[in-house]
Amino acid sequence: MIISDFKISSNKQVFIIAEIGMNHNGVYENAIKLIDESVKIGANCVKFQMRDMSELYSKEALDMTSGDLSTQYTIKLLKKFELSFTNYKNLAKYAKQKKIIFMCTPWDKKSVDKLEKINVPAYKLASADLTNLDLINYLSKTKKPMILSTGMSSEEEIEVTVKYLKLKKINFALLHTNSTYPTPAKDINLNYIDRLIQKYNIPVGYSGHERGTDSTLCAVAKGACIIERHITLDKEMEGPDHTASLDIKEFKALVKSIRNLEISLGTNQPRKISQGELINRENLSKSIFATKNIKIGQKVTSNMIDIKSPGHGLSPQYKSIIIGKKVVNEIKKGKAIFMSDFNKKVVPKENYKFKLKWAIPVRMHDVKNLLKLTKPKLVEFHMSYDDLNENISKYLSPNRQCEHIVHAPELFENDHLLDLCSTNKSYRDLSIKNLQKVIDMTVRLNEFFPKTKNPMIIINCGGFTKNNFFNINLRNKYYNLLIDSFRKLNHKGTMLLPQNMAPFPWHFGGQRYQNLFMNPDEIIKFSKNSKLYICHDISHSHMACNYFNWNHLDYTKKIAKYVKHYHIADASGVDGEGIQIGEGTIDFKNILKIIKDSFSGQSFIPEIWQGHKNDGEGFWIALKKLENKL
Repeated sequence: MIISDFKISSNKQVFIIAEIGMNHNGVYENAIKLIDESVKIGANCVKFQMRDMSELYSKEALDMTSGDLSTQYTIKLLKKFELSFTNYKNLAKYAKQKKIIFMCTPWDKKSVDKLEKINVPAYKLASADLTNLDLINYLSKTKKPMILSTGMSSEEEIEVTVKYLKLKKINFALLHTNSTYPTPAKDINLNYIDRLIQKYNIPVGYSGHERGTDSTLCAVAKGACIIERHITLDKEMEGPDHTASLDIKEFKALVKSIRNLEISLGTNQPRKISQGELINRENLSKSIFATKNIKIGQKVTSNMIDIKSPGHGLSPQYKSIIIGKKVVNEIKKGKAIFMSDFNKKVVPKENYKFKLKWAIPVRMHDVKNLLKLTKPKLVEFHMSYDDLNENISKYLSPNRQCEHIVHAPELFENDHLLDLCSTNKSYRDLSIKNLQKVIDMTVRLNEFFPKTKNPMIIINCGGFTKNNFFNINLRNKYYNLLIDSFRKLNHKGTMLLPQNMAPFPWHFGGQRYQNLFMNPDEIIKFSKNSKLYICHDISHSHMACNYFNWNHLDYTKKIAKYVKHYHIADASGVDGEGIQIGEGTIDFKNILKIIKDSFSGQSFIPEIWQGHKNDGEGFWIALKKLENKL
């Protein structure tokens, strides 16, 4: 494959792409600086990204009050950081003057049309579009080479797209990648490069999002003939990609190579989608949406459907499969389509039998609809920071017969992650201020849920670090900072519930290190000192027990008397959370018995990841599995 005058081959010089993406943060001068720095470090190519938001996202996703929390975050940044078409044209000219290849990833067809006017020499498709055969077909008409990343896709999906590309006789290469930012070393799986090379006999490269450079260098050693890494002027800038990017000096880094390589090599078995990728797949990939109302019994026709982001429904690869099939559920215009729309729908019961008070997770925009389907004892609002400024009466009417709980957001305006334990005073003060807004909103909700007395507020309190766990001797200091933060809050009439945490939380689709609220003895000590109960997330504690080699049953029994509310979902490994009940590795038979036997007024929700999709289908499945066992 040849891009400009550069021949990409396994026995030639590696083609190095400096992925600028959106790391210019919408500032043209930043983009120029990044091109200059890319030239200095010896990259062969600079690459940007272009989007037409109305073409790319569904109307509902662009509605900031109805979109998922993570989708809201993504869309806001994309709008904020987009450059003008004139900027892109000038950048392409500047790159040519600097004798570096200019490329740009189009996320939609309108962007392809614009880039054709710039006359880019080749196209790079993001992982989110590996399954988007419509866009690939549109690009094929340009007759230009394509490079496609394989992140967020399964082995079967890669196979489908490769066959399609070969059928179209498109000149293409694949980049092995894991689409989490930054990627944990255990998920990099560099041996998969061998599989791609052997299976498809095409140019194969590597797009890295890991910390440091060791694995990128190892990828070259394993035969990657294209390397793509994100570049930034400052890793602390606002935006999702900076943390996983390399600054200029880090292109020379060779630290901790042996240990990182031991973890990174992985296997050459069929590719599986990691937990972090599942999160990002929902936000960034595309799915099939209805372009008009589809009635029960109607057969799907091509003019009834379209491919849009986000990827909440069926993959675009199902487009040809569902055409001609009859739907068994009514599908409204603008809604994502699911496989369950062609099968028997899971219908919730109006009431379930539990010893504990049962609740369901809700968002402002879906609470009214979900409460038409079932009658829980409580609803747990999963808030975004945008929700805190909403007019509640727009979504709710007073005198709801159930009670309410609020799950505080972790993410606030300008990429502020709630950290009530921070040693940075100004950062901690801002966290306190943001949590106070949550408390105030919780109290305002009392008007709509008058049965509620002292509503619970579930809080992920902070105590995370970016690159490593901090020294165990520092933990008391951070717990004390947290207690001090709580004292500064006006939370009268509410009940603050810190939540236990998993060792590797996902923030912005990338992994962090958690330091507090994992050890059961520390949780008990904190609860006694602060006189606060906690929310026990069963999924989180299972992953902590797996990592630290603790007994999960003993853990659950030990902290039971300090628990006021439970989040219940399955889990696996050290970062596979929110799995449907029975699909992970938790011993639910004995865990649920411990919870039930220690009952003293606690409540719970089934916290299944993306359980709200398809009118709460994931929650109804979980409640059915849990009924009469809690």
